[in-house]
Amino acid sequence: MDVMCFSASAERTSADAERFCEIKNRIVGKSRERGGIGTLGEKTLHAVLKEFYAPDKNMQEISIGRYVADIYTGSDIMEIQTGHFDNLRRKLDCFLPDYPVTVIYPVPRIKYLIWVDVETGECSKPRKSNVKGSVYRAFYELYKIKKYLSNPNLRLRFPYLELEEHRLLDGWSRDKKKGSHRYDRIPKALLGEVRIESLSDYGRLIPSDLPEPFTAAEFGKTVGERKETAAKVLHILNYLKVIERCENKGRAYSYQKI
Repeated sequence: MDVMCFSASAERTSADAERFCEIKNRIVGKSRERGGIGTLGEKTLHAVLKEFYAPDKNMQEISIGRYVADIYTGSDIMEIQTGHFDNLRRKLDCFLPDYPVTVIYPVPRIKYLIWVDVETGECSKPRKSNVKGSVYRAFYELYKIKKYLSNPNLRLRFPYLELEEHRLLDGWSRDKKKGSHRYDRIPKALLGEVRIESLSDYGRLIPSDLPEPFTAAEFGKTVGERKETAAKVLHILNYLKVIERCENKGRAYSYQKI
């Protein structure tokens, strides 16, 4: 199941994709691409997203209280999270009482891996990953801010991207890939966006053709995710009272919409 949710027309969506590509080309730059991995910054993805959501640089990196907001429009705050959500809680404690806050978390829908030799800087040819990212996997990070998700001032955006991920060959395995570190992620295209602007939007993550009651295994099979991922999603949806537990199916919890 794909949950590509756009609040605008198809023409507007196409325009967004074109503008995203223009911004990406400007920030990455042909000279940087020719220069190789040694000239790439560590936060390229963050920089592209910040420019895309706030073309006016006067809205970027604004001090609000004790913290610096990635984007402040004059009324709303946007925070771009390309990593873990652990440190986001302190910002939310500061921002949410006074401002609407949108957390932007990119989802690598299509990913190409590029391996980088740490000694020579030589890069491998891009190889397409078999794993497709989805909004459901973002719930591992949403769990860390679970208590904030019902706050009416909090909104979420999940841009679906095609990107290249550069990883250093510095791992502990023989081929140096296991335990390796990510060097940079270079966005190539904007494919869509999932928006959650109210509690009711969480209900759209449950397929309409999923028979009720359903278990985590049944939900995961329908949306194409592992049972563990599905269980994390259902835990949060139950916490938010979007769904509720009902009679068990054997030893498994079952759920239905409220």
